[in-house]
Amino acid sequence: MVFQVYDDSDAFGDFRSPRSEIRLPVNADGIYRISDVPSGTVALLVYADRDNDRALGRTFIGIPKEPIGLSNGYRPKGPPSFQRASFYLAANETKSVDIELYEVLGESGQWGVGLGVIGRSSPYVGSDSTVTQVIPAITYFGERLQWVGPSLRYGLWGSDTLRFAVNATYRVGAYEENDSPVLVGLGDRDGTLMAGVGLVYDGPNRIDVDFRYQHDVLDRFGGGTAELRVSKGFQTGNVSWGPSLGLNWLSSDLANYDFGVPSWAALPGRPAYDVGSTVTLEGGIGGMLEITEHWRLVLDINAEYLGDDISDSPIVGDDYVLKGFAAITYTF
Repeated sequence: MVFQVYDDSDAFGDFRSPRSEIRLPVNADGIYRISDVPSGTVALLVYADRDNDRALGRTFIGIPKEPIGLSNGYRPKGPPSFQRASFYLAANETKSVDIELYEVLGESGQWGVGLGVIGRSSPYVGSDSTVTQVIPAITYFGERLQWVGPSLRYGLWGSDTLRFAVNATYRVGAYEENDSPVLVGLGDRDGTLMAGVGLVYDGPNRIDVDFRYQHDVLDRFGGGTAELRVSKGFQTGNVSWGPSLGLNWLSSDLANYDFGVPSWAALPGRPAYDVGSTVTLEGGIGGMLEITEHWRLVLDINAEYLGDDISDSPIVGDDYVLKGFAAITYTF
């Protein structure tokens, strides 16, 4: 049995870097004594090291797969809240804490249902339209499979900190031609399904690196995109949140589909324009509020800054795009 004491909310939110760790043999009466626990506000994590590898076994997406237990009888359905699991320990105080081990994912994984909305602003000349779509916010977390709203990921290979997966994401269409007079005659830009591969690295201090390449599998435009994103996680009360910064590479097919003007659609005041492959910069912030152990509110907002290759297009008026996703979910 492994006993970890936490006094830092950010470390507890990732179940890494505890203040102290003690390994004790299993005893029949289930009573264990932990000494040298610091005074103040602390939280306790206990897990059964079935593999005897001196580490908490995790699924491909980082969820504990070995039995765990938390102080205060807390059983989170997502990123854990230090506030809900913590208790105060005075100097030289002896406190009895009852903890029951449980399987986070159970026998068949963890399902959630809810309602979400995805949106994207319009950078096009003369358009004040914002593309929004309401979607069912279905979530599922298994040992290898993760399904969150418009995104799906399946783990193929992984270690405690480095994981490789295939993934798929629904991409919202950039515009409809009636959004602006400058777009008339170009046709609607419909949503599509993007699929590809990704690599995730869980670094120290909750710094994560996520790389993925995805291609248009429905052949709306026949191109693809590569994304490299670095994020930092924090825990504030019952909110898990973090900023992120990323680079996006767009293939010429994708960039021209969203921002170009083909020669057959050229008009006076709207000359033909070939964007070519290009790179954009994206920054954002995301968060998850644990309302109760079952109810969660998820919010993710990003701003994508378009390079000169895109902003010089005759149909583009802004050099940025705002994107967002919000959902409220109930996890069983």
